Amino acid sequence: MATPLPIKFQEHISLQNLGINAANIGFATLTMESDKFIVVREKIGDSSQVVIIDLNDISNPLRRPITADSVIMNPATKVLALKSNKTLQIFNIELKSKMKAYNMPEEVTFWKWVNMNTIAIVSETSVYHWSLQGDSIPVKTFERHATLNGFQIINYRADFDCKWLLLIGIAARDNRVVGAMQLYSTERKVSQPIEGHAACFVPFKMEGNPNPSNLFCFSVRTTQGGKLHIIEVGTTTTQNKPFQKKQVDVYYPAEAASDFPVAMQASSKQGIVYLVTKYGYVHLYDIETAVCIYMNRISSETIFVTAEYTITEGIIGVNRKGQVLSVSIDENNMIPYVTQTLQNPELALKLAIRCDLPGAEELFVRKFNLLFANGNYSEAAKVAATAPRGILRTPQTIQKFQQCPATASGGPSPLLQYFGILLDQGQLNKYETLELCKPVVAQGRKQLLEKWLTEGKLDCSEELGDLIKPHDVNIALSVYLRGNVPHKVVQCFAETGQFEKIILYAKKVNFEPDYLFQLRQILRSNPDVGAKFAQMLVTEGGDEPLADINQIVSCFEEVQAIPQCTSFLLEVLKRDNESEGYLQTKLLEMNLLYAPQVADAILGNQMFHHYDRAAIGQLCEKAGLLQRALEHFTDLYDIKRTVVHTQHLKPDWLVNYFGQLSVDDSLECLKAMLQTNMRQNLQIVVQIATKYHEQLTTNALIDLFESFKSYEGLFYFLGAIVNFSQDPEVHFKYIQAATRTGQIKEVERLCRESNCYEAERVKNYLKEAKLTDQLPLIIVCDRHGMVHDLVLYLYRNNLQKYIEVFVQKVNPSRLPIVVGGLLDVDCSEDAIKQLIINTRGKFDIDELVEEVEKRNRLKLLAPWLEMRVQEGMTDAATHNALAKIYIDANNNPERFLRENPYYDSRVVGKYCEKRDPHFACLAYERGQCDLELINVCNENSLFKNLSRYLVKRRDFVLWAQVLAEDNQHRRQLIDQVVQTALSETQDPEDISATVKAFMAADLPNELIELLEKIVLDNSAFSEHRNLQNLLILTAIKADRSRVMEYIQKLDNYDAPDIANIAVSNELYEEAFAIFKKFDVNTAAINVLIDNVVNLDRAYEFAERCNEPGVWASLAKAQLKEGLVKEAVDSFIKADDPTAYMEVVCKCAETDSWEDLVRYLQMARKKSRESYIETELVYAYAKTNRLTDLEEFISGPNHAQIQQIGDRCFDNEMYEAAKILFNSISNFAKLSVTLVRLGEFQGAVDAARKANSTKTWKQVCFACVDNEEFRLAQICGLHIVVHADELEELNNYYQERGHFEELIGLLEAALGLERAHMGMFTELAILYSKYKPEKMREHLELFWSRVNIPKVLRAAEHAHLWSELVFLYDKYEEYDNAAQTMMQHPTEAWREQHFKEVITKVANIELYYKAMQFYLDYKPLLLNDLLIVLTPRLDHSRTVSFFHKLDQLPLIKPYLRQVQTQNNKSVNEALNQVLIEEEDYASLRASIDAYDNFDNIALAQQLEKHELIEFRRISAYLYKGNNRWKQSVELCKKDKLYKDAMEYAAESRQPEIAEELLAFFLDNKLYDCFAASLYQMYDLLHPDVIMELAWKHKIMDFAMPYMIQVMRDYHNRIDKLERAEAERKEEVREKQQQNGGMIEPQLMLTFGGAPMNALPQIPGTYVAPGGSYGGSPAPGMYGAAIYPGGSYAM
Repeated sequence: MATPLPIKFQEHISLQNLGINAANIGFATLTMESDKFIVVREKIGDSSQVVIIDLNDISNPLRRPITADSVIMNPATKVLALKSNKTLQIFNIELKSKMKAYNMPEEVTFWKWVNMNTIAIVSETSVYHWSLQGDSIPVKTFERHATLNGFQIINYRADFDCKWLLLIGIAARDNRVVGAMQLYSTERKVSQPIEGHAACFVPFKMEGNPNPSNLFCFSVRTTQGGKLHIIEVGTTTTQNKPFQKKQVDVYYPAEAASDFPVAMQASSKQGIVYLVTKYGYVHLYDIETAVCIYMNRISSETIFVTAEYTITEGIIGVNRKGQVLSVSIDENNMIPYVTQTLQNPELALKLAIRCDLPGAEELFVRKFNLLFANGNYSEAAKVAATAPRGILRTPQTIQKFQQCPATASGGPSPLLQYFGILLDQGQLNKYETLELCKPVVAQGRKQLLEKWLTEGKLDCSEELGDLIKPHDVNIALSVYLRGNVPHKVVQCFAETGQFEKIILYAKKVNFEPDYLFQLRQILRSNPDVGAKFAQMLVTEGGDEPLADINQIVSCFEEVQAIPQCTSFLLEVLKRDNESEGYLQTKLLEMNLLYAPQVADAILGNQMFHHYDRAAIGQLCEKAGLLQRALEHFTDLYDIKRTVVHTQHLKPDWLVNYFGQLSVDDSLECLKAMLQTNMRQNLQIVVQIATKYHEQLTTNALIDLFESFKSYEGLFYFLGAIVNFSQDPEVHFKYIQAATRTGQIKEVERLCRESNCYEAERVKNYLKEAKLTDQLPLIIVCDRHGMVHDLVLYLYRNNLQKYIEVFVQKVNPSRLPIVVGGLLDVDCSEDAIKQLIINTRGKFDIDELVEEVEKRNRLKLLAPWLEMRVQEGMTDAATHNALAKIYIDANNNPERFLRENPYYDSRVVGKYCEKRDPHFACLAYERGQCDLELINVCNENSLFKNLSRYLVKRRDFVLWAQVLAEDNQHRRQLIDQVVQTALSETQDPEDISATVKAFMAADLPNELIELLEKIVLDNSAFSEHRNLQNLLILTAIKADRSRVMEYIQKLDNYDAPDIANIAVSNELYEEAFAIFKKFDVNTAAINVLIDNVVNLDRAYEFAERCNEPGVWASLAKAQLKEGLVKEAVDSFIKADDPTAYMEVVCKCAETDSWEDLVRYLQMARKKSRESYIETELVYAYAKTNRLTDLEEFISGPNHAQIQQIGDRCFDNEMYEAAKILFNSISNFAKLSVTLVRLGEFQGAVDAARKANSTKTWKQVCFACVDNEEFRLAQICGLHIVVHADELEELNNYYQERGHFEELIGLLEAALGLERAHMGMFTELAILYSKYKPEKMREHLELFWSRVNIPKVLRAAEHAHLWSELVFLYDKYEEYDNAAQTMMQHPTEAWREQHFKEVITKVANIELYYKAMQFYLDYKPLLLNDLLIVLTPRLDHSRTVSFFHKLDQLPLIKPYLRQVQTQNNKSVNEALNQVLIEEEDYASLRASIDAYDNFDNIALAQQLEKHELIEFRRISAYLYKGNNRWKQSVELCKKDKLYKDAMEYAAESRQPEIAEELLAFFLDNKLYDCFAASLYQMYDLLHPDVIMELAWKHKIMDFAMPYMIQVMRDYHNRIDKLERAEAERKEEVREKQQQNGGMIEPQLMLTFGGAPMNALPQIPGTYVAPGGSYGGSPAPGMYGAAIYPGGSYAM
């Protein structure tokens, strides 16, 4: 047998199978920072991408289009670091965000994640650390040592706290690879160069050391050989003993002479170093001893990158083939290998202890026994404690140490030493914990227990808690909690009073204690705590309470804890659910009987709405809570009986209560309240009536008060609503009630403030009331315009003093009306004058004047008015009245009108219009009453006055009104303005305003007339520029015939502006005359060109002037008209190159290229614009002056040669284009041009110089079109290497039918260095279309380099099924591969290949399709298929599938193969096959081995089988299912008496045994009877057997049984007698030892007194420890005593 390997070697994935090109698998393109991710940089054609492979999700690689020089993934998270030249960036892939970026000052040669938060960056001179945290930048850590110059850096390592750093590099020296390392200490800031190839740091805890040592492991290969060094770096702590430096040779085989280490990983837990070499060898070394455990070659390719394989503490790496490999120790084989192969049991022991490995059990047991036998208990204890997997930590070991004698030196016992080592090692197991704690508890050392519990050293169990509880309940509670003993935890919580924790704990561990029992216990001792506990029972249970609420309430009632019960129910019932109505009623009843005030508060909060309201209402009335009673009453009789007791009710509440009653009930209750005690209840009745008057109706309430003649109540009621009511009746009734109750001031107030009463009705009522104070009447009449009636009433009733009061105090503004009324009743003037003089309040003087004036008594006011003027009054009304008096009296009115500044001009003017229009004009002019003045002047023909006023007024709005066309007096007014007003004024502003007004009125003729009078008549304004401009412009607009005259006569006007206006009005000759008169020649010729449109006159004018500007304008006009030659001549005379763009365009349109050459030659002399020279070159080309063209471009110039070349090419001037492209070395364009000229070889040469894909395509396509396939292939080889261009080239060839040439081109391109996937793919597609016989060979060679999905479609379209299956297999589309093979078996199906594919499919349904396929196509191979599919089949479904097809016998081998899984369907199917084959032996074996089937159904089936062996199996099955009677009956029926006896004996049922005996006796089977007595000996009763034997006279057959029974009974009696004698002897000895005294009972704590101090209660059962420890003995009943009380059972 081969020796098992100590390692596990596993290939996790092949990167090439994931589509990674082998060229991209290398040290420069692939990184692996941990065993979580692999990152590969891929370059496909010109595009680059990064592939991220999650080793936990291999099937979904992540591809991102990233261009970078290096990419490294964070060891733990999806954080990607990128390097491009000197730019470093860090991205979070999951968050899709950039975290940090930095531009390095020097080139980065290597970088690596030191840990998940730090990146190490190595340059040519320094090493930096860049933290991922915050915004920090890379920080220089140390300088590179000179010994590393010229070395390639391959790794960077750091210890766990980054105090020691290591840089590793290699270089080729003297035909070998030399390794160099730089070890740097961050604490000492020093470096040490070391020769070495691979290294790592590892924290390793040595035996006996409390802390791990920081070890540095490195390996070197020199010319002398290889070495592995293990040393401790840093300062050794005082508690640790230093690690002894280790050095060991590393073996390299002869065939690997140039091999050297490339990677190293170390496992701190296992203490093993994994060393990997370049040639793929792996070495495993033990760190503590430096012993080589194992060495072998695991890869034929170099493993260039490694990482720690954290899952198994091994090593994982990638080789150049893309294989991801891992090596770990095999836990099951490592110890046997070290023991047997290495013959190193000491190392085996160390590894087993350190790694907790199996296989060394025998070694440990042997060593333990040896040490123990030699009395070396300390070392034996260490061995037992450190043995792997606790193999020696057993009760037997503890027992051994307990039996050891104490040490002679008086030190700790071996048992304590053992326990001490175990405690240092970790946690004790259950047996160890109990044995350790027994003496500790006995000694009362609680602090030790607490310390061990805190440190987690003890295995907490129920037994440990029971051990500790009698001594300390709290520690026991802690043990129970840790040991998960719920019932004991609850018991301890209750004993310690921590009731609130009971529910929390029970809920946490899903335990249900007896909550009601606990609640009763709490309520008896502390009702308040009980209420909290009860509340927790309801709230902590979620949707369902932990205990029934009704039972909880009963618990409260039992102890009369009403307040606590109330508090509990208030909290529980706060949701006010309808289902809790009974509890709500219960709560209220309880408090109404015992605490009415509490019930009142509960009802006041309106928390509940589902209790029995009628019952609660009656209880409230009995308890004196009338308010609450009313809230619950619904019967009117009950309400009226209660509501009249207002002295016991809160007024506010009673008022609100009436809002709940109906209208009729409310009125009835109010009436009852007034009838019972009006004086007492009137106020509250008024409040109720006030609040609900809208519902009860005001009229009904008024009738209610009036029916009781309660005017006081009516007054207060209406007083509360009158301010908010608009009902006239309410207001009138209130006035009436106030009057009757003597509230005159209130009457006065309402009359003054109310707008709702009927004034006439109130006035009449007040007159009839004959009040002593007439002020209310005055107010009503004043407010409602009945002053005249009031004056008449007061004057006739000799109440003149109230008239004075009215006008002087109440409303002085009514004085004019009062005066009018007094005049109407012929009151004396003196009285009226005195009344006016005495009235000092404000009143309308105009109104007073009007009232007096209507009655022709205006002079009556003269003295009073003059007195006001003398007093300095300046109000307009006073002065208006005086003006009217003076005008009527002709008392110097003109002076008054001119000099008085206070009168209202409009009022007085209006008064004067009919009396004297001149006075009216004076008044209107003084007040600038424009409209009134215009109307007066028009009506009285006062146009001269009006014209003077308008000129001085300068108001354009006013001018616009009088100059409007619809004014019939406009002509007369204009005449007066021209003749009189303007001639009189010398103010230029007046002139300007008038002219503007005429212009605004659009009166050009009248304006000309006006301006001629001003300008041409030699006035002071004749030379005014604006007036001259205005005159000409007006003439242009109104009378064009006079424009030329004005132009000649006038000189002081704005000529350019006037000329431009003339042009815009089509007066071209006048404009030309102006420009010519003022020598503006350029503008003049523009008029001839643009307006007169006479180029001949323009040419003559240009010759006469001979100015460049004039010639330039003429040239542009000629050019516009198409006179190209003439225009060029004019431009040359003007020497003007500015219009070169227009000239070029026009010459191009008319093909006047010779004229263009002349013009551009002139222009080039003036300007070296690039456009000019460019167009000159093109003109040379167009005129075919190629010699001039070559001469020009050979000299210095600014021409755009490329642009002109393109234009020549586009216009098919290929010779010129050839010259131009050649001059600028544009080989791309030159090659295309040569193609057009038919020079293909030259085109290819030019394309080679251009080296442009587009150029190659153009030349290639041209060569294809002309069937120059040799040249086309040369071009094509430069095209196909670009993946984006391949499709176009492919289509171009195929559309023209050149398939052979295209295939030849691609075949030639496969050998190119830049061959890409697209080329292989397209060639495969072409083979599928045109050469299918070559496709398979192509795919087998290059399947990894083709785009498989694309080729799949082509193969399917070409019906190449074998190739299609091949591609599906390589693409891992196993489902499609299997389906294709089944659909096309003759071409695609191969047995072995199919079996390999079908096991890899993802769709389980394909398994069953494959079964059907094999049934139809290859039925004899079906079992082979099923066996292959066994690990993934649903065997039940498979059996069902073949059962439906009735093909179960065909798959019998498969059924036998999978029966080991004990599947019910499989067992039943195989059993049926065996039944059909009548193979009872195999059936019996199947039944015994596999029991998962329907036993009863099979037994019932076999019961009727014709073969007895099958019926025997049926009985066997009945027996196996405890159907003993059926089993025995079936055996009796088939005379299988032996089986019957065995089954009856196994049943352990005496009845069945006795029935079988009776059967044997009835059938005279006495031998069977005797055999049964032996077989069923322990089931039979001797008396029954003796009776049966005696009755059937077969005592001889029963005698052996009887003899045996007698012997057994005799032996039992002997044993009992000996036991009784021994017991009596022991009792006697104990009595002698105690001096005849009986041993006292155990003292158990109970309520502070010993248990034996309590009298024993008859019918009670005392549980040990004060708690109920199980069921009482039979016959004992009553109460079980618990701590804190008893509980009736």
